Amino acid sequence: MYAAYATDREGRLWTYLPWGPCSGPEELCTRIDAVRASGVRPEYALIDLASGKPFGQASYLNIDPPAGSIEVGGIVYAPAFQRGIAASEAMYLMMRHVFDELGYRRYAWQCNSLNAGSRAAAIRLGFTFEGVWRQANVHKGRNRDTAWFSILDSEWPAIKNAFDHWLAPENFDAEGRQLTRLSELTAAAQSS
Repeated sequence: MYAAYATDREGRLWTYLPWGPCSGPEELCTRIDAVRASGVRPEYALIDLASGKPFGQASYLNIDPPAGSIEVGGIVYAPAFQRGIAASEAMYLMMRHVFDELGYRRYAWQCNSLNAGSRAAAIRLGFTFEGVWRQANVHKGRNRDTAWFSILDSEWPAIKNAFDHWLAPENFDAEGRQLTRLSELTAAAQSS
């Protein structure tokens, strides 16, 4: 995973995260092991099935079973996988697990309000923008206003159908290019 992250020569992966970059694979492993040992949140490695190599990580956090609410966060993708099929499918699989297997009512996404890429990803994936919590936190010595997004259980069937259509083999040409964009499908699902 460290090798995949190291392709980000400018360190942009870490601009809006409260941690990173790591100085080497040992520091990354230590950080992941500490998160795992804390028991606060499950941390997942995201693996490209074609190559068998990891390309990122994501977590469930702010888990509140009585309220039926859970959040996805700590998302990091190696540059080559950002906005790619595998990254989008990983988010879909995490959503499907939350709604179809665990039975949650609310799936949240939060990001630094300045992180235009994360905000666009949330919308493309079918999340609804809820608002901004001003001066919500301080990370790396900087103020963080937090943008909030969510998908509700009542919205999930339409979002799931959008992903199923998008991931269908017939939605991709011989070179693997999408014929219908995921953002078009999720926007249509949100408006229905």
